[in-house]
Amino acid sequence: MSVKEWVAKTNAIGLRATAGRYGGTYAYKDIAFEFGMWISPQFKIYLIKEFERLKADELLRLGWDIKRNLAKINYRVHTGAIKENLIPPTLTAAQKSIVCASEADLLNVALFGMTAAEWRARNPDKSGNIRDYANVSQLVCLSNLESLNAVLINDGATQAERLEKLNTMAVSQMKILTSDVGVERLGQHSPNLPK
Repeated sequence: MSVKEWVAKTNAIGLRATAGRYGGTYAYKDIAFEFGMWISPQFKIYLIKEFERLKADELLRLGWDIKRNLAKINYRVHTGAIKENLIPPTLTAAQKSIVCASEADLLNVALFGMTAAEWRARNPDKSGNIRDYANVSQLVCLSNLESLNAVLINDGATQAERLEKLNTMAVSQMKILTSDVGVERLGQHSPNLPK
């Protein structure tokens, strides 16, 4: 039985055959995949492997989104503390952004041992910023540092005091989160903190 006859007798949907110069048999993708897997074991293996590859890529992208969103969880708490305690209402928008950038770099130095500008200078071939290349452990720690920094700002701690406490917390948390892997490297880049 031809495809045209089968479609006519069964009122099938998702499958169509046309005659003529540009004619052919067209099927909904699920039907086409099933047919292809039935007539070719190689195609079936290829399709399964390609599906697995796409799912792995999807998980990587999803993982990146989760990591990045995790780092943004405490953003409002942190920026709220900055706005309430560190930014006088008389500052211009440009001056306010400098204060906010300074606080973001405080967290970068406490965790990564460098500012965003220093990271860009060391990584001219990479796009984005230092946080885009952070692993899950670093982003969990960064989220925690944002909360602690907000508390310290509200308590009136100076930036030098906050940097020391944030760095101590970062080293401690990274030790726990990574089971001592890479803590030495984190400590290497830590700034000379005030005593």
